[in-house]
Amino acid sequence: MERMTIEKVNEMLSAEEGENLEFKEAKNRFHFEKLAKYCAALANEGGGKIALGITDERPRKVVGSLAFNQPERTRSGLIEQLHINVDFDVVNHPNGRVLVFSVPSRPIGNPVKYKGIYWERQVDSLEPMSESKLRSIFAESGHDFSADICPCVDMNDLDSEAIEDFRNRWIKKSENHNLANLSREQLLEDAEVMVDGDLTYAALILFGTRKSLGKHLSQAEVVFEYRTSDVSGPAQKRKEFRQGFFCFYDELWEIINLRNDVQHFQSGLFVWDVPTFDERVVREALLNAISHRNYQLAGSVFVRQYPRHLVVESPGGFPTGITEQNILDRQQPRNRRVAEVLAKCGLIERSGQGMNLMFERSIKESKQTPDFSNTDRHQVVLTLDCEVRDPRFLDFLEKVGKETLDQFSTHDFLLLDYVHREQNIPDGFRHRLEELVNKGIIESYGRGRGVKYILSRRYYKMVGEKGTYTRKKGLDRETNKTLLEKHIQENEKNGSRLRDLRQVLPALSMSQVQKLIAELKKEGRIYKTGKTKGALWYPKNNAY
Repeated sequence: MERMTIEKVNEMLSAEEGENLEFKEAKNRFHFEKLAKYCAALANEGGGKIALGITDERPRKVVGSLAFNQPERTRSGLIEQLHINVDFDVVNHPNGRVLVFSVPSRPIGNPVKYKGIYWERQVDSLEPMSESKLRSIFAESGHDFSADICPCVDMNDLDSEAIEDFRNRWIKKSENHNLANLSREQLLEDAEVMVDGDLTYAALILFGTRKSLGKHLSQAEVVFEYRTSDVSGPAQKRKEFRQGFFCFYDELWEIINLRNDVQHFQSGLFVWDVPTFDERVVREALLNAISHRNYQLAGSVFVRQYPRHLVVESPGGFPTGITEQNILDRQQPRNRRVAEVLAKCGLIERSGQGMNLMFERSIKESKQTPDFSNTDRHQVVLTLDCEVRDPRFLDFLEKVGKETLDQFSTHDFLLLDYVHREQNIPDGFRHRLEELVNKGIIESYGRGRGVKYILSRRYYKMVGEKGTYTRKKGLDRETNKTLLEKHIQENEKNGSRLRDLRQVLPALSMSQVQKLIAELKKEGRIYKTGKTKGALWYPKNNAY
């Protein structure tokens, strides 16, 4: 995302306040609830910005705002409430502080709500979104097979215990105890898996008995296998779950957890105990498969457990518009009615935040991030590599502090993971680098296009590798200049060529060495004779 500057704020002053811009004076304060509603409305209208510290009446001017003196905390609150990746900029304008929140567009087919209401702007006010507009948004994601009526199915085809399990979870999530008094038929009507007395495929997928699924939707099964290696052949353990999801959800996790060893790591006087298979991550992977698989294809969902990794395969590729690259930023459930029921009882977030959780928890445990690289147009393949790669990183995050990590977005965790693994940082993440540097979590070295990032000094100090820190970060600028000057002094009789000086600092580029030489010349410490490739450098004390 392009960062806001004083110049861009000045440009905003003459812009129209319309679909993607909102201005608020907010000289002293601004209510978080009002900000959240505006952000939800902007997201529902395609995304935009809300600027605090600018008058909303023309001629528009900067008046400065004291609102939200901890904008990172405010941003975290917005992400938690709205489940979209809101960002912010603080611009120290000559006329006062301007705080700009940047709001992304809502996901395809998914309007954004705050406290149960989908908001939109009407002239100068905020209003609940109209039913017609909501219907048009929900229709964006195409036909939902799970919402279709399943013919010849009645309440006898559903598992009563599974329905009661859903009821109890919904009561706990909503705190609506009136749900306890509803008949099962009315409960399913309110959950929208029964329409005018007819049951949908979603009801069968979530609550169906083994007999009814075998008769009407046999592919809606999950097959579990445990294998000690990737070698082909019969699995050491296999179990087929051909019944409604609420009938086996907990049992499937219990089977996986039977072979869930704990990885032990010593850190001073403390011992870290990290389960190989994180329960939340595994459960989210299963929920993802149930919500997004294509039930019109004949294949089953396969869950294959190995000693240190788990593979979940589900029929049908990614939903339209979803790729491995944008899977954290776009959500489009293939089976909306199934996803809505799972959201009602708190098993998933409608916004797709479960995927973000999988990535964040994997990084926090120093494990490989979820891998979708084997996915094709026929099936989604999710691989969870559960080996702890760097136990010292767990210690480092502990010292960073829970309060700081709670303010991290998923992209912040990914950025930290890129730095930790010394990988190239994608352009879409670079705007968050400065914030992590300011928090003392990572450090930068080099200049311009050659700038690089490493974990902070305290990480290498903590793990007893101060020398590694020095090697990775390199010598400081003045030390580099001293080394160049020393080489020039030692070769003052014949002079030093640029190619020789590059050998003194092989880790630096040609342009970086030339800049250091230019600084030495400007400081009067060296001088040059000749031009271009034939130029020679001498110490200043040899000048004539």
